[in-house]
Amino acid sequence: MGGYAVLDVETTGLHPGHRHRVVEVAVVRLDARGGVVDEWCTLVNPDRDLGPQHLHGIRAADVRRAPAFADIAGELAARLAGRVLVAHNFSFDARFLQAEYAGLGIELPFSDMPALCTMRLADGFLDAAARSLAACCEAAGVPLRRAHSALDDARAAAGLMACYLHLGGTPEPWRDTVHHAAAWPWPDLPAAVVREVRRGPRPQEDEGHFLARLVGLLPRVVQPVQADDYLDVLDRALLDRHVSAAEQEELLDTARGLGLGLPEVMALHRGYLDALAGAAWADGLVSDEEAADLKLVATMLGLGGEDVAASFERGRAARPDARFRLEPGHCVVFTGEMGQPRAVWEERARAAGLVVGGGVTKKTRLLVAADPDSLSGKAKKARANGVPIVGEETFGVLLAALG
Repeated sequence: MGGYAVLDVETTGLHPGHRHRVVEVAVVRLDARGGVVDEWCTLVNPDRDLGPQHLHGIRAADVRRAPAFADIAGELAARLAGRVLVAHNFSFDARFLQAEYAGLGIELPFSDMPALCTMRLADGFLDAAARSLAACCEAAGVPLRRAHSALDDARAAAGLMACYLHLGGTPEPWRDTVHHAAAWPWPDLPAAVVREVRRGPRPQEDEGHFLARLVGLLPRVVQPVQADDYLDVLDRALLDRHVSAAEQEELLDTARGLGLGLPEVMALHRGYLDALAGAAWADGLVSDEEAADLKLVATMLGLGGEDVAASFERGRAARPDARFRLEPGHCVVFTGEMGQPRAVWEERARAAGLVVGGGVTKKTRLLVAADPDSLSGKAKKARANGVPIVGEETFGVLLAALG
């Protein structure tokens, strides 16, 4: 007994108060110094639709024969008892597990249990500025095989915890938490013998759109202390570029549960938009796709056009040396049917002193596409070589700056 129980849950939504359920749970147990003792994972039949399948990748066929939460409640409690609970954004997992046990008439106050959050601890142990599990793992040199798989996320968080234990030295900075966990009164629940049901292979994922790529890089926010707990849930909600009315309610309930008022939430939303704008300017160029996504996010966060313009300006001002520029002699390539004839754009490019190429090479400075999300051969090669892709509108701005 003793040590740590690193857990992760995948869920059908953002907040259990809206009848959302756990659909997968994993526990990786560590000894006192961070060595892996064992690991356990199973899908859970939520007896409802599976929610954001684009995020967790679990299919209905995967859960048809999975146990209900009632079937695994005793086994799960036995694996957690006597150990410090650990998760990346622990408050999220705690809310769902507490609700699942409450649904069985068992009061287990996970939010009050002796626990550690690898996301919050990162501020003291890692150089990474971002809050996401992927960014923290990269900074710590911990592998993360498949994000939003309960077992892979739990393994990754366990790797972070082992890193923190190594860096924290002896005695651990959280020694009181360890003693508290050993004495925590867990109920004696019957542990039925239930076969673990694992998910099937996930289809190969594409590289994702702008917003999906950036949310994992957004910086941690240390004040108020609940900020990252809320923003991590917001990251999940925005990954599909849509926040439904139900998700808006769930975000509101999440904020209330964390003790965040409306002024604090709106301040966090403005900071979130600033962070996205700053990340968009990282390569010195905000593409049409990125600009459209930022405007869409602002709308979903209850912000207006003035907020978008201010965020754009702050992002640009923060990176004056990184701003993307075209210069005479740079090679540009075009792909797709443009709003204006391609010949017109090519002539304008040559008149500005640019070289118009027929195909993408390592010397290509810019690819101008009718659709920046294009899957053309030129676009694929540009992405592989790190060549920026923009639409006509952005290219026109770059040409004007060149003149």
